[in-house]
Formats: sequence, C-alpha cells, structure tokens
Amino acid sequence: MGVAIRTAGEGDRDLIVRLLDEAFQDDPVSGWVFPDAQDRRAHHPGLMAAFTDIVFEAGRIDITEDGSACALWLSLPDGDPHQDDDAADEGPAQVREAVDPGNERIELIGRLTADIHPSGRAHEYLWMIGVAPGRKGEGLGTALIESVLDRCDREGTAAYLEASSARSRKLYERLGFEPCAPVLRLPDGPEMWPMWREPGSRTA
Repeated sequence: MGVAIRTAGEGDRDLIVRLLDEAFQDDPVSGWVFPDAQDRRAHHPGLMAAFTDIVFEAGRIDITEDGSACALWLSLPDGDPHQDDDAADEGPAQVREAVDPGNERIELIGRLTADIHPSGRAHEYLWMIGVAPGRKGEGLGTALIESVLDRCDREGTAAYLEASSARSRKLYERLGFEPCAPVLRLPDGPEMWPMWREPGSRTA
C-alpha cells in the first residue's frame, strides 16, 4: 500500500512544528546550533516554527495523511534567488532575533547554507524533511521525496538539498542526488553535504 500524501495547510502548523522539533532534536546540525540540551529543548521549537512559517509563505509543505512525516519545499527560479534581495539578506538575522537573539549560530547557519546554494537554474529545494522518531525506517521520507521527484522528472526540473548526516546522504544518493559543491564544515561542528539531482536521474 502506498503512502497517502497531501499538501499541508495553516491548520497543520502546530502539528508540523511539533513533528520537526521531535525529528531534529538529535540531528547533528540542530545539536550544533543548540549545543546545550536544555537550551535546545527551549528554543528549537521556535526555530522549527520560523522555518515552517517561511515555507508556508513562500513554498509548499507536504505531509503524510497520518501526520507522521512532512517535507518543506521551495520552488526556486532561474538566476540567483538572493540577488539584490535585501529581504533575503536580512532573513537569517530576523530568524535569530525572533528565536533566540543571543545565539549567533542561528544566523550563521542561514548565511552559510545560502552561500553554498547553487544558482542559475530553476530547481526544487528540499529545505527540510522530518519523520516522527517512532516511524523512521518505514519509507515515509522516501515517499515524500519521490512524489516531488516524479514531478521533477516529468517537467524536467532539477532538485537540490543539503544532507545533514551521513545516513541521510546515503538515502539521497539512492534517489539520484549527487554532491555538487565542497562539503560545508560548520565551525567546530558537523558537516553538511550540498547535493543536486538532475531530472531523470535513475534511482537504485
């Protein structure tokens, strides 16, 4: 039986924030942004809420019908999406101010990932994908990604993401993504892998 997927609406916001918070509490990048576990529990939900609101406004969030997994997507046009865009330049600082003004890593992660983001070609950007901790390994994340990749293949559109762990990188490779830039090594922290997928890439 396939995984039922729908486009999330504003009424799903709290569910999505809670899901992302639970899914990324133990993620290496979240651990770098909030090194102290107690601080992470306090401020991490606010960061996930900020990301959710950004994507609700500018992109699309897909969610499984049972609410156990979600994917945040942005459709980016040809050219540099950040060129001459003061709002985009101020975005990381605004997120930091809203979530935890004293934590400079919130702003830094936004600027570092923006710096490595490829430009020049329209593509689908998988900002985040979260699966409830108790549901990992069931293929929910793969189903969410493949539903968009199938459309990318039909329309001739590329896709891009940053893998935040070696485990997720292997999953994305099986879906046709390949490294497209040097590894992003966070200061005194983990690595992130920029990955690009050409339309029609074969999956394993």
